Amino acid sequence: MPHVILLIEDNQTDIELTRRAFAKGNVDCELVVKEDGQEAINFLCGSDSIFEEVKSALPDLILLDLKMPKFSGIEVLRNIRQHNRTRRIPVIVLTSSAEESDLAAAYDVGANSYLRKPVDFKKFVEAVNALCHYWLELNEPPPQ
Repeated sequence: MPHVILLIEDNQTDIELTRRAFAKGNVDCELVVKEDGQEAINFLCGSDSIFEEVKSALPDLILLDLKMPKFSGIEVLRNIRQHNRTRRIPVIVLTSSAEESDLAAAYDVGANSYLRKPVDFKKFVEAVNALCHYWLELNEPPPQ
C-alpha cells in the first residue's frame, strides 16, 4: 500500500510542480492536497463525524506551506501538535520563505524539518526524492 502524503498548499502552481516532482521522481505515494489551513485542520483534526471518515486516511507525512489563507502554516502546525491523533505525524515545512523568524517559529511549534522550495525544477525533484526517501523509507516512524 502506498504511503499517504498530505500537501497543505494554496498556490496552484506549487501544487502542480509538487505533483510533477513526485511523478518524475517515481515516488510511490498517494498525494492528498488541502488548499488552505482550515481545510487541513478539518481533515486532520476535525469533528467526530469527520474523524470516522479520515481515521484510516491519516497521512504518513505532511508537507506544509507557511503562507496560506484562513490559517497560517504555523497555526496549522500548532493545531496538529495539540491533538493526540496527529501529534506524531512528521511535518516538513516546505516553503519559499527565507525569513529567519519563519524558520524559528516553525521549529518552535514542532516542525520536524524546514525545506526551502528550490526554484530549479530539477533540484526540487531531487529534494522531494531525498525527503521521501528519508521520511518514508529510512526513518523509523513512531508507534500509532
